[in-house]
Amino acid sequence: MTDVRVVGVDEPATRADAFDVRQTVFVEEQGVDEDLEYDAHDEPDASADHFVAYDGEGEGTTGEPVGAARLREYDSGIGKVERVAVLESHREAGVGRALMAAVETQARERGFESLKLHSQTRAAPFYDRLGYDRHGEKFEEAGIPHVEMRKSLSTD
Repeated sequence: MTDVRVVGVDEPATRADAFDVRQTVFVEEQGVDEDLEYDAHDEPDASADHFVAYDGEGEGTTGEPVGAARLREYDSGIGKVERVAVLESHREAGVGRALMAAVETQARERGFESLKLHSQTRAAPFYDRLGYDRHGEKFEEAGIPHVEMRKSLSTD
């Protein structure tokens, strides 16, 4: 596993780092339209929590930004995980797992009982391994096949 640190976005520099990762992965690599990638939940005053993963030695925001994710309230007691992205050069190195651990910790702190997400179908096995269950049929989002997935956060 790579030396990765996940931090919550709390200032313009970390926000820019998270958005740079998303721009690289979703817009440049996957061809998602910028107008679809960025939305009202990305505004600084929105209630969404953003995360950025850094690779390299040191603490905090030192190192290269290599991953990003977003968590927002979807419905009462339900959080929605969105915009999970890892640079191609750092996939299969534990960055996604570290991001999701941070997201799930924050979700519990916010009092969410469960999480849902829209996984690209090629990434669904990753979420399967983290305990997410598939719900419903495949659908297209931003021109990419997706499946809805859910996970209970109860510790029972």
